[in-house]
Amino acid sequence: MSLDGTTRSTSAVLLGEIIGLPVHLAEAPGLQGLPWDGVIADETLHTLVIRRNGSRRLLRVPKMGLRVRVLKDGEEIPVLGEELRVRPEDRTKLLALGGRRRSR
Repeated sequence: MSLDGTTRSTSAVLLGEIIGLPVHLAEAPGLQGLPWDGVIADETLHTLVIRRNGSRRLLRVPKMGLRVRVLKDGEEIPVLGEELRVRPEDRTKLLALGGRRRSR
């Protein structure tokens, strides 16, 4: 996968569901043998669960310090794990409203 020619913004990727999307892990804390490819199987507030290509095993990766490229609609979009640190169910709502809002 290459970062050349990407036209969509990271926010456009984050507005939709990312589970099931192909992903290329470029950098992740504590993982050896990178880079490698896989598919996002699940996500939580602080982690992504990725199934590495050619394996049935699921790997839980912390979002902090993570650098990935997500393939969506035929385009590769670079994403930092810190941009994904929001509850998956709240991501669409927060990004559609223009960012995080503080409630009292």
